[in-house]
Amino acid sequence: MAAVSEPQHFVIIHRVLVWHYSEKDVSTFCRMVDLSDQDYCYPNVLESPDLNSNLGQVLKDPRGCLQLCLTEVANGLRNPVLMLHSGDDTHRMFIAEQLGFVWVYLQDGSRLEQPFLDMSGEVLTTPWLGDERGFLGMAFHPKYWDNGCFFIYYSIQVNSSLEKIRVSEMKVSAHDMNMADPYSERVILEIEEPAANHNGGQLLFGVDGYLYIFTGDGGKAGDPFGTYGNAQNKSALLGKVLRIDVDGSVPSGQQYRIPPDNPFLGDPDARPEVFAYGVRNMWRCSVDRGDPVSHYGRGRIFCGDVGQNRFEEIDIIVRGGNYGWRAKEGFECYDIRLCYDSSLNDTLPIFAYSHHVGKSVTGGYVYRGCESPNLNGLYIFGDFMSGGIMALEEDKTTGQWKERSVCMGDKKICSFPGLINHHHKSIISFAEDEAGELYFLATVHPSTISPFGTVFKFMDPSRRAPPGKCKQKLLPVKVKGKKFPFVPKECKSPQV
Repeated sequence: MAAVSEPQHFVIIHRVLVWHYSEKDVSTFCRMVDLSDQDYCYPNVLESPDLNSNLGQVLKDPRGCLQLCLTEVANGLRNPVLMLHSGDDTHRMFIAEQLGFVWVYLQDGSRLEQPFLDMSGEVLTTPWLGDERGFLGMAFHPKYWDNGCFFIYYSIQVNSSLEKIRVSEMKVSAHDMNMADPYSERVILEIEEPAANHNGGQLLFGVDGYLYIFTGDGGKAGDPFGTYGNAQNKSALLGKVLRIDVDGSVPSGQQYRIPPDNPFLGDPDARPEVFAYGVRNMWRCSVDRGDPVSHYGRGRIFCGDVGQNRFEEIDIIVRGGNYGWRAKEGFECYDIRLCYDSSLNDTLPIFAYSHHVGKSVTGGYVYRGCESPNLNGLYIFGDFMSGGIMALEEDKTTGQWKERSVCMGDKKICSFPGLINHHHKSIISFAEDEAGELYFLATVHPSTISPFGTVFKFMDPSRRAPPGKCKQKLLPVKVKGKKFPFVPKECKSPQV
């Protein structure tokens, strides 16, 4: 038998003593663990009305709805379009406003006084309700800690008339880890926009290290551009998922390389950047980080594609996939002539819902966090117009995704301290922190000048991770300047 080390020996003796005295004499046990107040000693703690009066009750919903609660983590934002982390173990969160400001939030919830990035002088946006133009996307390079590079996607106007979307590379300041270098912008790509809507806006890095760019179909209604529309035209960059290699340029002066396995490299009628096509206006996509134990699902890219008149859809992006628009909307035909073309060969969505449920999908994330184990593997997303939150669960045997009913918990379930059961209606975006916990960003009034944007974090009260299991090791953040502490506002609202 192997020798027992001194620390292990102590733990064994301690557990034996705790078991012995807890079984024989409760008062002796309480003295052993230095609990002078008997109310806090088992089993008294379970029976004390004073200690339990502020705790909620976890109840099973007879309808089978997974009842979730929320915590408020940021507020006072003007149309917050995205929140992301930098993947550098600092656990900072970067929240972007449509106007072009990006703010740094620390782990303690405080916000830094100076923005990480201010592009408000370059970004094309207006205070009009629902204007889709502005600062729309951002992604940190997978090696951000080493190279300080990140990428942004925003609307611009040229000569007071021509509108474009621009994708650029920028770098963090050499003097302040919480500020970007405003003079470091390197334009990677610009695409003309024929209309003010359907601007796309998602940037993300896949597990392959390449940058994925998600563009809208160009706007207006029904993708009326050309014979088949922009989305079905592989020689156009609109209505596409583009994939490029940003780690180097080519002799021609182009600011990126084409990955050697992009699907249409040999097609003379296709742009080499195209990875997938037939999309209308994908609004918010995410990379599945995979099951924390088995890594199942790692690298899948999920997107919400906003519909036209009848259906919203959720897609998983595959190499060379044709997602159907404008031939199809969801599972149904939109353009009959294109829909029945034998060459369409479209990739079907994993889920679609009608406009009786919602009218503008906001793509979400597959939950892979630690704090709420029951949510693991659920793809959670929402709808901008209806304010609904939905979830999909995969049947790994068949590969099919089925809707899982989720709802806000009632007053009893969400009466734990710090929890709320209500949120703003206009769900703009979802987010994932460095630990894999899930958030969403919503506002009361979707205008770039309305400071009502709030960030909410999901919490499942029915099952929590064991104490200490989800503790994260954080690298220090050097802060220059002031910090503003977080002051919640939504918890003051009455629960329903």
